Amino acid sequence: MALEGLRARRTFWRTTVLSLGLLVLLLYWFPVRNLDLLIPMGVCPSATMVLLRDNFTGVLRLWYLEKYLSHFLESAEQYFMVGQRVVYYVFTEQPAAVPRVALGPGRQLRVEPVMRERRWQDVSMARMRTLHEALGGRLGREAQYVLCMDVDQHFSGPFGPEVLADSVAQLHAWHYRRPRWLLPFERDERSAAAIAFGEGDFYYHAAVFGGSVAALRRLTAHCARGLQLDRARGLEARWHDESHLNKFFWLHKPAKVLSPEFCWSRDIGRRAEIRHPRLFWAPKEYAEVRN
Repeated sequence: MALEGLRARRTFWRTTVLSLGLLVLLLYWFPVRNLDLLIPMGVCPSATMVLLRDNFTGVLRLWYLEKYLSHFLESAEQYFMVGQRVVYYVFTEQPAAVPRVALGPGRQLRVEPVMRERRWQDVSMARMRTLHEALGGRLGREAQYVLCMDVDQHFSGPFGPEVLADSVAQLHAWHYRRPRWLLPFERDERSAAAIAFGEGDFYYHAAVFGGSVAALRRLTAHCARGLQLDRARGLEARWHDESHLNKFFWLHKPAKVLSPEFCWSRDIGRRAEIRHPRLFWAPKEYAEVRN
């Protein structure tokens, strides 16, 4: 009995030492800040907090969003397509509130009024239809390439013609390191945005996407149609229009995929491969923006 007890203790300590050794190796290859790669989205506390905030259904305070727009345009004049002819199209429920920003030669600002929506999710989902209609009008006639961007971010480095292609997708800064099975694709097979487990390449961010007018017309038509089908079925994809955007890029591969440097969040912290961020997310002041 004593011999068996001694063997059991030895086995326990060997296993413990081996486990600690493996943990040291894991932390060496995956710094602590990256351990969220190993935790499902529904378990990670920080991810859960983001999910709860992003799915808030309160009334959207439109007046506060103009703060973002001013910073976006001012930084764009400093870094975005410098030396190129640029037309900014701002789609807003409050055209009179669009700030006046000094623009350089060959650069214009057009303000397009859109219908007011009560929930922020409806604002987000309506933009695919709005963009599709605009691309069939003056925007489509005067542009060769179009980049669609959220305004709650600002430029911090050169963002030039190197990003242009027939279709452009942006790697999501929070998800580009995660294994495919942890990517937050829409999994409800009833949704038009559904991507089955084992499918999908990367997870793309709807804060930046674009391409040629013809390619973008196809993308926005696909997403608008999918959103309409879901609404008719009483469904709403987990990440709304972004879920449908990801479904489109799974079916129709983008010609160019932008590094997370082109749309980065300071909340992620330092990453060795992120050396020159070009666009930063603005702090999400949900208490001010959503009531």
